[in-house]
Amino acid sequence: MSDTARLVAALTARGWTIGVAESLTGGALSAEIVTVPGASATLLGGVVAYATPVKASLLGVDAALLAEHGPVHPEVAIQMATGVREAVQVDGRRADVGIATTGIAGPDSPDGQPVGTVHIGVATPDGARAYGFRFDGDRAAVRAASVQAAVAAVLTALGE
Repeated sequence: MSDTARLVAALTARGWTIGVAESLTGGALSAEIVTVPGASATLLGGVVAYATPVKASLLGVDAALLAEHGPVHPEVAIQMATGVREAVQVDGRRADVGIATTGIAGPDSPDGQPVGTVHIGVATPDGARAYGFRFDGDRAAVRAASVQAAVAAVLTALGE
């Protein structure tokens, strides 16, 4: 069973839902989750907040944090993951889990951080944390590694 199938199964077994907030992955994480039959039982939706201001306007990321540190920062990932839980709520019930990706896929870095710098945020009812990575490879490789790291991060947060 793939990690993504394990993720969908773990969330479904708990009766939990998930919301996805993506920057550098541009929808690829949501697309990966929906490859699993039965994903509709758990995935509520996703937000591709590619432009920095959208992270604030749709996901509630603190604008001062973005102005001071830019979008590639662990606290930004945490706030994105927390914010997407609210953004995809259904009937007043927010998602149980929020997952977020932010980073620099390359080929250039807009703010001087190394290409391949990625932060994954995970928010659950038990709290929120960020996972930091530095992936090698071209743009496609960094994005693909980010998707897999995000799935693994949620599994870790769930204790799976």
